[in-house]
Amino acid sequence: MALPSSMTVIGIKAPGGPEMLVPEQRPVPTPGEGEILVKVAAAGVNRPDVMQRQGLYPPPKGAPDVPGLEIAGEIVALGSGVRRWKTGDRVMALVIGGGYAEYALAHASHTLPVSGLPMTQAGAIPETFFTVWHNVFERGGLKSGETLLVHGGSSGIGTTAIQLAKNFGARVIATAGSEDKCEACRKLGADAAINYKTEDFVEKVKTATDGHGADVILDMVGGDYIARNYEAAAVEGRILQIAFMGSPKATVNFQRIMLKRLHHTGSTLRSRSVADKGAIARAVEDNVLPLLAAGKVKPLIFKTFPMDQAANAHALMETSAHIGKIVLTL
Repeated sequence: MALPSSMTVIGIKAPGGPEMLVPEQRPVPTPGEGEILVKVAAAGVNRPDVMQRQGLYPPPKGAPDVPGLEIAGEIVALGSGVRRWKTGDRVMALVIGGGYAEYALAHASHTLPVSGLPMTQAGAIPETFFTVWHNVFERGGLKSGETLLVHGGSSGIGTTAIQLAKNFGARVIATAGSEDKCEACRKLGADAAINYKTEDFVEKVKTATDGHGADVILDMVGGDYIARNYEAAAVEGRILQIAFMGSPKATVNFQRIMLKRLHHTGSTLRSRSVADKGAIARAVEDNVLPLLAAGKVKPLIFKTFPMDQAANAHALMETSAHIGKIVLTL
């Protein structure tokens, strides 16, 4: 099948609001060594896309300026050195950018088989599941019988973390901003859900754990949550910072780290090396894909939008009214 020479992408006209996302024509890219070209069927929408559009998160060197960090679709071309995949394979992939497009490049080692999943679900998996797996299980070392505290429990990351932690035998406490969102967290398996607008999560976590505290805390808020996480954490607790929806700055009593022997670590995914992301992809394939295939875990899809309505998808994300993931479809 001959590929077209040009494609529609959703470009960012200038830093600003959702209306800055506009369809543009671009050349269809050619896969380089170790890369595949995917005809995109679905692309997940994530907070970093919104930050990039606002001008707050410039793409790393060598990344496309088109937003979109996760895709699902069919392979239509292979670069040199690609052994595992062939054209026609249905795949999902973590991409460094360029997901909001008819065709996108992915590294072969950052790609997973879709098998029986609907494309809409597959397009909502890589960025979120890679992030949760790497932080909660690899960096945080969450074990069966431990307690995980997930902030933003109704977000794409939160809904994924709740399901994975429960499947690996952990107890889960989630925070969310409304009773509806708390109920959604409980339905996904959270043992307790705390409305952070009306309840003190530190106090509630201590009560729910008989004073033990949370062994692992997944935080995307920062700001004053940093000091409060230190209070809510168990002795030897691990706190994982993956974003700062509040502030990256805080005044904190660091004695808590010493007295409780806490570990506070953080990571981003997009700027990691090809090899790093490949290793995370293999771990997700070994540990998580069987759960997805068995239907024990699945991405919670809140709403889908056609790709040309990406501006509406971003507007919805900015309201924070969604529970789970927002996905663009082609």
